[in-house]
Amino acid sequence: MSDQAIPASIDVSQLVESAGDAIVVSDADGAIIVWNASAERIFGFSSSEALGQSLDLITPERQRQRHWDGYAKTMRTGITRYGTEVLRVPALHKDGRSLSIAFTVGLLHGPDGTVTGILAIIRDETRRWNDERQMRKRLSELESAAT
Repeated sequence: MSDQAIPASIDVSQLVESAGDAIVVSDADGAIIVWNASAERIFGFSSSEALGQSLDLITPERQRQRHWDGYAKTMRTGITRYGTEVLRVPALHKDGRSLSIAFTVGLLHGPDGTVTGILAIIRDETRRWNDERQMRKRLSELESAAT
């Protein structure tokens, strides 16, 4: 971890709000405590709708058990592999449509070193995922036609 502090002239809240990727922070129980403008754009929920809500707000029902099992393990152990590895998973938009998101996480620690929350930096990759799916489908069609 870097010992370099953010200069006092930098407003951290402005950094969070101006980021092009969603910045979502959840507490130890999985309640959303930070939801920036890009999270609003990607998921469709305003800050007032998202803050205080469970991450179930954006987690598809079929993924929730796996999500919460991993979340609980991370909170308990203080270890996650998604700090450096990009995780790609389905997510939900407010209007009910499916999204494909990619994200990394950072663990937030209290003064005693225990994990108090998780920061996620999230990018919407739905368009790229759909384009790749269409290319795979077309490739399969071409391969079938060639045989």
